[in-house]
Amino acid sequence: MSLLLLGCVLAVPRCDSRQNAELDGLAIHNLDLSRDAVAFPLSADPRRGRVVAPDGRWEPVAYRPWRHIVIHHSAGRAGNAALFDKWHRARGWDGLGYHFVIDNGDGGPDGYVEVGQRWGVQKWGSHTGNTPDNEYNNFGIGICLVGDFTVDEPTPSQLASLRKLVAFLAERYDIGPGHVIGHRDAPNAITTCPGDTLWRYVHGPLRGELARKLAGRNAK
Repeated sequence: MSLLLLGCVLAVPRCDSRQNAELDGLAIHNLDLSRDAVAFPLSADPRRGRVVAPDGRWEPVAYRPWRHIVIHHSAGRAGNAALFDKWHRARGWDGLGYHFVIDNGDGGPDGYVEVGQRWGVQKWGSHTGNTPDNEYNNFGIGICLVGDFTVDEPTPSQLASLRKLVAFLAERYDIGPGHVIGHRDAPNAITTCPGDTLWRYVHGPLRGELARKLAGRNAK
C-alpha cells in the first residue's frame, strides 16, 4: 500500500512540481506504508545539558534514537510549513511529514527554521519512504528547504541555518557525516530530491564542515 505526499514523484526520477498537473501542480512524495512506523518509548535524553540547542525551539522534549538526517527540497519556489502541512493533511496524513522546514523568503523569513509538530513530540517522520524496514522515516530527521534546487540555489541564509541545525542534531544524536544525506541517497529512492545544487552542497561543504566540528569535539 502506498500514499502520495508533497515532494517527489515515485514514477518520475526527479522532483518537479510541474510534472503533476493532476494534483494542482503540487509536487508529491511517495511514502511506504508496508510496515507500521515504529513508536519507541520516550526516555530521558542522555546528552541533554551537554549538547544545548542554539535555538530553544529546537530543544527536544524527550529522547528518540535518531540515526540519520535527510535533506529535502520542496520542489517549488515558494511555501512554508503551514502550507506543506495543509497539503499533507489533504492527502490524509497526520500533518507535516518533515521535522523542520527552512524558509527562503517567499512564504516565510529567509533562513527561518520552522519546527514541525513531529519534532515537538519526537515522532517518526513521513518524508523518505520505501526504505528497508522504513528505516529513514523511523530513524531519520527530515529537513526540507523551500525551493526548487534542480534549477535554483538555496539562499545563503538557508544554508547558514542548515549548517547550524545539522551541527546541533548531529552532535546531539551522534550522527556522523555519512548519515547526513539527500533524499536521493536513501535506499530504493527514485528521485533527484533535494535537487543537484543542494545535493552537491550536502556532499561537499556541509559534510566537510560537520566532520571538522565533530573531530574537534572528539579531540577535547
